[in-house]
Amino acid sequence: MTSPIKTTVVGSYPVPEWLRAYPTAAHLRDATMVVLKSQELAGLDVISDGELSRFDVNHPETNGMIDYFVGPLEGVSTELSGEELARFRALPDFEFRSRPAGVVRTALGPGRLDLLEDFTWVRDLSAAPLKFTVTSPYMLARTLLDSHYGDLEPLVLALGDVLAGQVAGIDADVVQVDEANLPGRPGDAALAAAGINRVLAGVTTQRAVHLCFGNYGGQTIQQGTYADLLPFLNALECDHLVLEFARRGDAELEVFGELKPEISLGIGVIDIKDNEVESVDVVASRIERAIDVLGEDRIGWVHPDCGFWMLPRSVADRKIEALVAGRDKVCGAGGT
Repeated sequence: MTSPIKTTVVGSYPVPEWLRAYPTAAHLRDATMVVLKSQELAGLDVISDGELSRFDVNHPETNGMIDYFVGPLEGVSTELSGEELARFRALPDFEFRSRPAGVVRTALGPGRLDLLEDFTWVRDLSAAPLKFTVTSPYMLARTLLDSHYGDLEPLVLALGDVLAGQVAGIDADVVQVDEANLPGRPGDAALAAAGINRVLAGVTTQRAVHLCFGNYGGQTIQQGTYADLLPFLNALECDHLVLEFARRGDAELEVFGELKPEISLGIGVIDIKDNEVESVDVVASRIERAIDVLGEDRIGWVHPDCGFWMLPRSVADRKIEALVAGRDKVCGAGGT
């Protein structure tokens, strides 16, 4: 029998050093198979390509969370004039970027973006259940200079429509939307949820939403609380959430007693901002704490807090082994 609590990763995985040094198409394929197989061998229930389908030789230090999606779009230019750069830098609440990911000059369309092709390329490399991740339209909109729509809402919804068309044909076991900007702006909850719901509307498999408070250089970027985000979470039309708790601690677990019951919870039990590998007992205790507070029927998934892309491969591999072993200690090896 399978375990009632599934294990997975959030998305990204450390890029093998030899791919960074010699980034060819053949090496990208080999690296993707290594990442997939590492997760399979660790015993994860649902794995990802480590987001290597987004790998860019020109920006090998990132996992393509923004530029991969907006750069190819019809209506977006990544070359900005001096006047446009000055206009962006004068906007309030955009201090987190020195320049936008692009400027929206005309109505948005898919352009050269082809997420189905990228997923199909990965799907053929593994027979294990797969997760496919896509950045939230709200988060993408918050990195763009808008010279066409005139307001954040139509821009978010237009991005949602484009992404909805892109993921509709993707039959990954889990399709996950990632949102790491809203935690700092909970007042935009309704708009962010509307954009995400548009993306997930055509998904016929498990629909997940990952929410975190930022993951760059081991730093927490956004400040806020889960209580402030509860209206956003309850507005989502998804099957489960993918949330960070290992770094934040478990004091906010009680908040999720107010989450609508049709959404299952994914609990972060691995800290991705620390190289120390959790013991099996630590992982098990974090799972047990969540069960004690919210009930075993509410916890559907356990995973790291966020993506692994900034950690050494050896550390990431050992952390997912601890994740699986900790889950097995709670639920019984081989399932209960």
